[in-house]
Amino acid sequence: MKKKAPSRIARVQARQILDSRGRPTIEADVILEDGTLGRACAPSGASMGRHEALELRDGNADLYDGMGVMTAAANVRSAISQRIVGLDALDQSALDDALVTLDGSASLKRLGANAVLPISLAVARAAAAHCREPLYKYISRLHRATPMSLPMPMTNILSGGAHAARGMDLQDFLVIPVGARSYSEALHMISRVRNSAAKLMSAQGLPTLLADEGGLSPHYGTAEQALELMVKAFDQARLQPGVDVAIALDVAASELFKDDHYELPRANQSFSGAQMIDFLIDLTERYPIVSIEDALEQDDWKLWQQLTTALPETQIVGDDLFATNVERISHGIEQNVANAALIKLNQNGTLSGTLRAISICSASHYATVVSARSGETEDTFIADLAVGTGAGQIKIGSVRSSERLAKYNQLLRIEEESGLPFAGTSKLSGNRYGAVHAAGVHAIKGTAACPSPSQP
Repeated sequence: MKKKAPSRIARVQARQILDSRGRPTIEADVILEDGTLGRACAPSGASMGRHEALELRDGNADLYDGMGVMTAAANVRSAISQRIVGLDALDQSALDDALVTLDGSASLKRLGANAVLPISLAVARAAAAHCREPLYKYISRLHRATPMSLPMPMTNILSGGAHAARGMDLQDFLVIPVGARSYSEALHMISRVRNSAAKLMSAQGLPTLLADEGGLSPHYGTAEQALELMVKAFDQARLQPGVDVAIALDVAASELFKDDHYELPRANQSFSGAQMIDFLIDLTERYPIVSIEDALEQDDWKLWQQLTTALPETQIVGDDLFATNVERISHGIEQNVANAALIKLNQNGTLSGTLRAISICSASHYATVVSARSGETEDTFIADLAVGTGAGQIKIGSVRSSERLAKYNQLLRIEEESGLPFAGTSKLSGNRYGAVHAAGVHAIKGTAACPSPSQP
């Protein structure tokens, strides 16, 4: 009789649950031979790029308007279970390679990225529990590329675009607490700004209802109106713009791109690519903007290169552009396109693939911003991912709603127990606060045997 190995996978399970938008998603369990349980959930985006891994939805209009995920859950219980039961949970890269090979498509469309990802994450969580160590430490041993740190939060204050029923043309106006000396201080600054913005909106007779990620949606006609409110909120919170706090923009430009032009219907403006760059340059000259995400259409590499050159002091973040895809990030680095990448687990589809994407960025001094999606659950995995990889920045959503606060609060726990340094602005790309410094990248094998009792 074959002897059981405690860290081998004994059983997997999956169920349909609801995310923060009330839409179905998958929660997966991985149980090891020693009884250890790992559990993880798949997030889902509203503003989705054409190059990211694909969800599998049932398409049955009678159930959750076609958004059900019972087929994907069944794939976990059948094909995925048959393939990974018996594999060692401590060999993350072999597990993830098996999942990708089993699916057989570049986009994970056969089994569904929403079936593959929660299994990949649940395996890591089970392995960490098996090793009796926090998830962020386990991820750090898998990653082995940069030292651990508490990330700088980048937080939605005002929302438009797909996150707020197109109430404003640009998708998000965010705060970065650049003057914070610790994660907990950064969170306090963010809370003050958010509360001040809500009070200012109330005084203007504007509604303070929440967008998908908890941001406020004032339905302003122009970006300038939103930016003016941000600066006023900074002042009311007794924080100095550009010194204590600064602004990040998420343009979500691919959703504005129609017939070779960028259409901003709320502002009644239409821009060519060159005019869009001029528009963003003008905003950065007039407001304390230090980071711009998805500034241009996701496949216009030449225009992205021009923007990156034009704004050397600004962090230029690729989201739909890069899609947490190793090949697209590598191409961007070769072409000097952007200087930072948004990192979304479900864009890639596996933990190992995501770690490779982060590693490539670190090796080329590209900043990384670990990000949640508009459809989230109470799963806190990305908090541990940001710390374990030393990503330096995290984008969770506003400081409202339990699916967002679960992650902010997990970072508070990690800060308290770990004593790790706060990244501050050290990992923010652009010349304004200093370039990103890589710590030296090693080969990532994705295997992390449990440390012996003598190891730290």
